[in-house]
Amino acid sequence: MKRRYYYLIRVQFLGFRYSGWQRQPGQRTIEGMLLKTLKYLLPKQKFKILGAGRTDAKVSALDAAFELIMEESQITDIPDFINTFNNNLPSDIKILKLDNIDENFNIIKDSKSKEYRYLFSFGQKNHPFCAPFMANILEDLDIDIMTKAAALFVGTHNFKAYTAKHGGNKKVIRTITSCSIIKNTEISASFFPKHSYVLAICGKGFMRYQVRMVMGALILLGRGMLSKEEIELSLAGDTDITIPYIAPGSGLVLSKLEFE
Repeated sequence: MKRRYYYLIRVQFLGFRYSGWQRQPGQRTIEGMLLKTLKYLLPKQKFKILGAGRTDAKVSALDAAFELIMEESQITDIPDFINTFNNNLPSDIKILKLDNIDENFNIIKDSKSKEYRYLFSFGQKNHPFCAPFMANILEDLDIDIMTKAAALFVGTHNFKAYTAKHGGNKKVIRTITSCSIIKNTEISASFFPKHSYVLAICGKGFMRYQVRMVMGALILLGRGMLSKEEIELSLAGDTDITIPYIAPGSGLVLSKLEFE
């Protein structure tokens, strides 16, 4: 039996140029770029990678992770490997850290918590340079009512209204440990608008579009197109309320990922 070597690799990326994490034919993706670079670095090596989750198109990450599984050969000089890896990746992807792990580690099931940040502004058109980092809502929003309503998502709820179409086997009962809207003091640039905001949300795991649809519901609330009571009803299991708006991907950042 061939011996295998397992590594947990931390990575960050700006997702604006990419069609999400998962490799897709004819599309530029984060996973595809990582595989292409690894094939160049390890031309005769059998390996595979497993992501900790899938990000949507244009979504970025400050702290994402993937598992590298290699057959027979192992990485002998980790700092040199990280340096060489980064030198051959595009400038919008960066390897942060590489740790040895064992075969019992499960990058999906051993996820302890994921923390997302959604950066947005509203009321006027932003400088074009903001586009990769911040969602720009042109309409005025009632930020006060949005800030108060963010707490409605904290706790264990039925989030079937906050994901893409799903089969009956999808786990729609999810627990959100924190959810708030705060003024943006985390990311700054000279071309950013005077006022911008962040939705900060944390939980063990999220379904496809879930965070963007939570943000979408809050935006609709801020525009007066959805009520606080409708948001409360949307989190009940026996509701027919749907959230018709998925917030743009470019404002979303996976900011922190923790494992058991």
